[in-house]
Amino acid sequence: MILVSACLLGHNVKYNGGNNANELLQKYNARGRFVAVCPECFAMLPVPRPPMEIQGGNGKKLLAGKATAMDKNGMDTTAYLLAGARKLLKIAEAYHAKVAILKDGSPSCGVHGVYDGTFCGRKVKGVGVTTALLQKHGLTVYSEKDITIGRLETLLAEDLHRDRI
Repeated sequence: MILVSACLLGHNVKYNGGNNANELLQKYNARGRFVAVCPECFAMLPVPRPPMEIQGGNGKKLLAGKATAMDKNGMDTTAYLLAGARKLLKIAEAYHAKVAILKDGSPSCGVHGVYDGTFCGRKVKGVGVTTALLQKHGLTVYSEKDITIGRLETLLAEDLHRDRI
């Protein structure tokens, strides 16, 4: 199975109550090889909720205890992001997932960049905390920006092959 950010599959779990529906991923979801995931929902954060950003680094630093996460109202959300990442890792292990396709920019799911912690719309290079944890445990993580029809066909074929072994 391939883990996919629920917001990319059209689920209204985004901080503002919306989604980031990705037409290609929604089309391929019909094949039944995706598991919709949202670490922030797994952490029992409400929808909608104030936006959150990592301050002092990215998800790797947050995972190492060298950065924190705050929401726009000033509430420390570090423990929530860590709890959501750990729950998603347990799901990955339960499904024997090797690949995840996550929403770039998110403090949880960012793959190439996350917001810089100032709530000014600026991004910095780095990963979200869930991506960092999954990568630490050997999963390959792509963002929706990395996905093409060819890559998706390859990932699905590899996933199906793993299930048959």
